[in-house]
Amino acid sequence: MGRYLIEPFDSSDRYATERYQGAAGRNWWTCDPTLRLLMRRHLGDGLAWAEPHLDRLGALMGGPVAAWAEETDRNPPRLEKYDKWGRDVSQVVMPPSFHAARDALMADNFTSPAFAEQARAHGADPAALAAAWTYLLDQADIGMGCALGTGGDMVVSLAERHAPADVRDRVRAIFANGFYSGEAAQMLTERTGGSDLAALEATAVPDGEAWRLTGLKWFASNANGSAFVVLARATTDDGVAIAPFLVLWERRDGSRNGVRIRRLKDKLGTRSVASAEVEFAGAEAFLLAGAPGAGSSGLGTMMKLTNASRLGVAMMGLGVARRALVESICYARAREAFGRRLIDQPLMRRKLAELIVEVEAVQALVFDGHVGPPLRLAPALVKLRATRLGLTAASDAVEIHGGNGYIEQWPVARLLRDAQVNPIWEGGDNILCLDVRRAMLRENAHEPFLDRLEAAVAQAPEGSGDLVRARIGDLRKAITVWSGLDPEVAEARLYPLAQLMADVYAAALLLEQAGWEQRELGTDRKALVARLYAETHLADHGPLRGLDRPAEDLDRFGDLLEGAVTL
Repeated sequence: MGRYLIEPFDSSDRYATERYQGAAGRNWWTCDPTLRLLMRRHLGDGLAWAEPHLDRLGALMGGPVAAWAEETDRNPPRLEKYDKWGRDVSQVVMPPSFHAARDALMADNFTSPAFAEQARAHGADPAALAAAWTYLLDQADIGMGCALGTGGDMVVSLAERHAPADVRDRVRAIFANGFYSGEAAQMLTERTGGSDLAALEATAVPDGEAWRLTGLKWFASNANGSAFVVLARATTDDGVAIAPFLVLWERRDGSRNGVRIRRLKDKLGTRSVASAEVEFAGAEAFLLAGAPGAGSSGLGTMMKLTNASRLGVAMMGLGVARRALVESICYARAREAFGRRLIDQPLMRRKLAELIVEVEAVQALVFDGHVGPPLRLAPALVKLRATRLGLTAASDAVEIHGGNGYIEQWPVARLLRDAQVNPIWEGGDNILCLDVRRAMLRENAHEPFLDRLEAAVAQAPEGSGDLVRARIGDLRKAITVWSGLDPEVAEARLYPLAQLMADVYAAALLLEQAGWEQRELGTDRKALVARLYAETHLADHGPLRGLDRPAEDLDRFGDLLEGAVTL
């Protein structure tokens, strides 16, 4: 029996609100057939060992972590600027719900070195399991995903290469529990913006083996971390160069470093990650690069790691989209209008079928980026598509919930607030498009990308894939035409070119999954998803806009739904 008082108008079955359970409180491993299929494909015989861990994780994420995320959103971090004597302590105080979630996640951390070693010993791919961990976490709270995963790999990688031995030992101790431990922050953005590195104003000057760094970073996420990578203008007798520096809260001698938090950002969403304005006042810093101008810069390494971290933000977009889909299906199954459940009505089935297909297409992109062959073009393209879907899917979920969706007591309002940051983090759409251009012109990166598409389609079920093969050929022609355009026009056309790349990439990967499913399981649901996606994104719909095409999205809606969510 519920805890609420029974009012006279509660007598109708329409007010039996127990029917309205959303995603929270469910096991997100057992209710996600798409994730189970991916893990079966990527883990092979290692799945038998991994499945109990995944089952426990699904219960953790869908239960306590999801509940703590709501509590942290209502009670976000706060800043204690001064102690009782008026001294600047710049202490970020995280709420108890954040600590509870972080402790539980670190106790069951699939990204830790110890867990990875166990996975390998049992024939399970650690990268696939780490991807599953972040995928489930991001359904609960992308802010926590950011807090735990911001730049840890960058700090460790650069410190191992460039930091003095004693500083390197301190970094190793800080990240003993792995990159995803919430100990890192990367600080690029200043008041003038974060993409134009030439406009950076923070400066660093040599001071013996260390440097003294001065400047203000305008938007620094995870400001309560322990190790910061800060971009600054390194000034020496040989000139000035942009370079990354390591800054810790304490100096080598144990005294407090010159780091001040001016204020925490009052953000639209992702309140579980503390974002702040951070001032460096002659802070002790360590160059994470070769000598400025010596041709051994850590900036290039940092940019590569930053580019790779775009896949992490893409996973956040996917996590939001998946949670929005599940919340929408749960609500549509329970809500009645016009004498029928929402999920039984054709227009709602069309919307849900569209969401299912789009979420699975992005899932294919994101997981291929994490566990597939490395592609220089993948991070930008995958982030471009995944983060935008997270936003539109969250908006759809709000609409499906109607007025309830616009109320903060329902989970989809937070999803929409959180989703908006993903297209911004690690570069907006235009920056991603410029990276696509850079990769093609400087590294000829489109050639291995096109090879990957052809290899994926080669695994398609027999008799399928003709449309996608044709569009791969069209994409080759489009790249050739684009490369011959006037530079100004070519830049303006980057966005539709990148969209075409993402469309064909997702369609090819869905066909690859469909071929595997047919060969290993003897079923064809993923082939249906691939066909629906290709028809939507790659087919010529003619003057009737596809009104006359087969209604597989409705005729086989049950197959789509059953293979997407098990409730």
